[in-house]
Amino acid sequence: MLADTVRTWAAGWAVSRRTPPPVEQPWGLYIEVADNPAEVGRHVLPVTDESLVRSAAASVTAPRTWMKMPAEPEDVEHWLSPGWVVAWEETGHLMAVDLTATHLVTPEGYTTTVETVGAVVHVRVLDAAGAPAAQGQLAVLGGTAVVDRVATAGSHRRKGLGGFVMRSLSNRALEHGATVGTLGATEAGRALYETLGWKKHSTIAECIYRP
Repeated sequence: MLADTVRTWAAGWAVSRRTPPPVEQPWGLYIEVADNPAEVGRHVLPVTDESLVRSAAASVTAPRTWMKMPAEPEDVEHWLSPGWVVAWEETGHLMAVDLTATHLVTPEGYTTTVETVGAVVHVRVLDAAGAPAAQGQLAVLGGTAVVDRVATAGSHRRKGLGGFVMRSLSNRALEHGATVGTLGATEAGRALYETLGWKKHSTIAECIYRP
């Protein structure tokens, strides 16, 4: 079950970011990432096993390649080959929720736009001057909506905009036939999502090749 969730999350992330589809590898999936100075590609391991981690790490020769897997970072660090480091500050959380519809009213002083580009739904909240205040997007794969790039501008935080964006995305996902949502959360994001009923399924250990 966890492995299936990881696979769906990876595939949805690729759709959301408009990268090439994940490529099957003996240890899991590889996603090529373009136009990102911090990342050239990522290996996503649905199952965390010493032999799989070692094989994936040994296959990499390109700096700024990432590897992500459902595990505690300290449990996989000693399996990494030279040149690999744990990105402790990037440790994430794989989360999911059963989607429910909510009647929403845009917070006072803001406007909301919803745009679908290809297979990706974008929700944006603008302030009175038309400047971005909060945003989020999702890609629907079958019955699962993969939520991505949820963010609130600094001066607009603690006004409920993050929760509004998440509920808006849930409503749109339901309209597209999804019943379950999943995402990869930062530590800060996890706190917000838990207040909205999202549950953590696993820690996501993140490693980067920096020879």
